[in-house]
Amino acid sequence: MLGVGVEAVQADNATSNLPTDSEAARATALQASLGTSEYTPAIVVIDRDGAALTDADRAAVGRAVEALAPLASDGQRVVPVFADDGKAAFVAVPLSTSISEEDLAGPVGDIRSTAAQDLPDGLRAQVTGGPAFVVDLSKVFDGADVRLLITTAGVVALLLLVTYRSPWLWLVPLTVVGVADQVAAKGLAIGTHVFGFPTDGAVTGITSVLVFGAGTNYALLVIARYREELRRHDDRYEAMRIALDNAAPAILASSGTVVLALLCLGFADNPSSRSIGFGGAIGIVTAVVYALVVLPAAMTVFGRRLFWPFVPRVGQAEPTRDGFWSKVAAVVTARPARVSLVGVAVLAVLALPLAGVSTGLSDTEQFRDTPESVTGQEVLAEHFPAGASQPTVVIATADRADAVTEAVAATDGVQRIQPAGKGEGRAVLSVVLDAGPGTQQAFGTVTAVRTAAHAADPTSLVGGADADSLDAKAAAVHDQRLVIPLILAVVLVVLLLLLRSVVAAVLLVATVVATFAASLGASWWAFTHWFGFPALDLSVPLLSFLFLVALGVDYNIFLTTRAKEEAAQHDTKQAISTALAVTGGVITSAGVLLAAVFTVLGVLPLITLTQIGVIVGFGVLLDTLLVRSVLVPALVSLLGRRFWWPGALSRSHDR
Repeated sequence: MLGVGVEAVQADNATSNLPTDSEAARATALQASLGTSEYTPAIVVIDRDGAALTDADRAAVGRAVEALAPLASDGQRVVPVFADDGKAAFVAVPLSTSISEEDLAGPVGDIRSTAAQDLPDGLRAQVTGGPAFVVDLSKVFDGADVRLLITTAGVVALLLLVTYRSPWLWLVPLTVVGVADQVAAKGLAIGTHVFGFPTDGAVTGITSVLVFGAGTNYALLVIARYREELRRHDDRYEAMRIALDNAAPAILASSGTVVLALLCLGFADNPSSRSIGFGGAIGIVTAVVYALVVLPAAMTVFGRRLFWPFVPRVGQAEPTRDGFWSKVAAVVTARPARVSLVGVAVLAVLALPLAGVSTGLSDTEQFRDTPESVTGQEVLAEHFPAGASQPTVVIATADRADAVTEAVAATDGVQRIQPAGKGEGRAVLSVVLDAGPGTQQAFGTVTAVRTAAHAADPTSLVGGADADSLDAKAAAVHDQRLVIPLILAVVLVVLLLLLRSVVAAVLLVATVVATFAASLGASWWAFTHWFGFPALDLSVPLLSFLFLVALGVDYNIFLTTRAKEEAAQHDTKQAISTALAVTGGVITSAGVLLAAVFTVLGVLPLITLTQIGVIVGFGVLLDTLLVRSVLVPALVSLLGRRFWWPGALSRSHDR
């Protein structure tokens, strides 16, 4: 009963991230239909932190059983189990699997408070098991929307204030993007209801970060171009019209790239990835609509005085033409070969740690903090058989159950196998492994169990927590191999249509891929040496690649479209130099802001979101400060008019 119950809740949570046709998901669905997983236990682990239990402790365990019995669903039995080493005991309290994840907090909280009562000094009781893990995971997102919103808005406000050095200009884009975030949240809720996509705190959190990050980026570009036109036109409405005529194509191209890349997640096996793609696309569409429609209207209402104390006047010189980025452009374009070599070398060095990247976090490794369910699980694994808390489940036809039992029992790594229920011509078997949950040894044993079970009964199914993790890893590998090429194809096609140049499109895609490799490598080094993370979560490589490539190519689009505009009148080297001088400040501000917004994901104590935030944040900074500002201009200068091949600009002669 213990093993099957734990598996039931954890599988219910885990299989939401599994393809429905995976063996583990089919095993869970079949087990539920057989009615053999009606209850799942919250496990109360009682110990003295390594010391032997005293007679008084054992009496306390007995009292705990009596106190906990009324909390079991439907009068199920509550039975204590003592460890062979005499140092721990556990009490399994069965809870109905019909209790929703949202409603589990009450029963688990009651069990925790009851178990902690009337214990001798030094004796501790911790609640773990499937229901406790679900509750502790949900607590990560308690108030997360508000906390994330406040932190993100604060970061954006600070960076906008520093960027514009105006006491009130920053309020306009922040307000517009804040409203867009709320509209996107409503759109996500409606879309979820209509299309049935599963959502959780991670989906809503990532969507919010995308709206704030991308929306503010687009706002910065619109405002920068508007301010530029205010120095040329007295009529602010005319200035905004021209600014939008010039800025909108690049913004629409970049946002369209991001939306199409996000929709590529619709081809993923992982339902959670599909939800993130769906939510993110809604967020980006909302952000670009508000940046190109609502923001211009708000800016023109207030007029030039909104920029006080740095009010742009007609005839003023453009400071960007001879400012810091103009000097950077001069240095880069003067020695393009040397600069290109150094830039590529830096990216290569940062990418070196990629060789040691490991993926796959167990249930106990998902949290940055250590909740009670994790410490309880560790105590349980220390004093009881390693796989006892999360046994593997084998479902076989009733007439082949004995053969399957014999074959599985003979498999290396299996400690014991026992019946766990039957119905509709099927037998459910609970298999305890020697290996701890979520370990490579456990995954190897599950694979061996499947081989043995399928040989004895080809229709048998093997599920359980470790099987879920194993199938989730296979789905993640499948998604990476399918979706990453799709994302690259989408980005390449958009760049081809926008720039009309094969060389430019391929080169820019290559630079963003190199940026991702460098960011992932450097972040992995930081995770292992500074953060102490044992591995990347399975979803992190794909999602980080998506966000970094789709958002990172934005800056290259903004830079190269401006260079293309300038190349109509100047040679390629002068065009890229002018483009960098003019766009350098605003794109750098946008990049720093986007990196900071993604880093805000770290306020949530879930390792997955922290990893995505660090990888994307560092990658955006790397792209903004090195790749877009130094490497791309150097490569463009080195190639000259060949950069635009086979477009019309490639046939003009650089002077």
